[in-house]
Amino acid sequence: MSISLTESAARHVRNFLDNRGQGVGLRLGVRTTGCSGMAYVLEFADEVGEDDVTFEDKDVTVVIDKKSLLYLDGTELDFTREGLNEGFRFNNPNVKDECGCGESFTV
Repeated sequence: MSISLTESAARHVRNFLDNRGQGVGLRLGVRTTGCSGMAYVLEFADEVGEDDVTFEDKDVTVVIDKKSLLYLDGTELDFTREGLNEGFRFNNPNVKDECGCGESFTV
């Protein structure tokens, strides 16, 4: 099982953690919501729980709870800028369908 980050995503996370001055890494997860069933959760992790799994990629620690890992295994996290918009993009090979607004997905 693995999670990876593009160089752009890793650089953005490292910069944010440095400016924040605390945190062990980036927490990824999923939650039930939206019109397609699941949505991504992305936040900065201040600790690693006993139900968490960690991955290291490009000097970034990625923290994922074991339940979410089933849906995120093999995902590449990217950070993109398109015009005035910027944000993280999940390249998840497990996704079978997404809603029209792009906020939720099914596996």
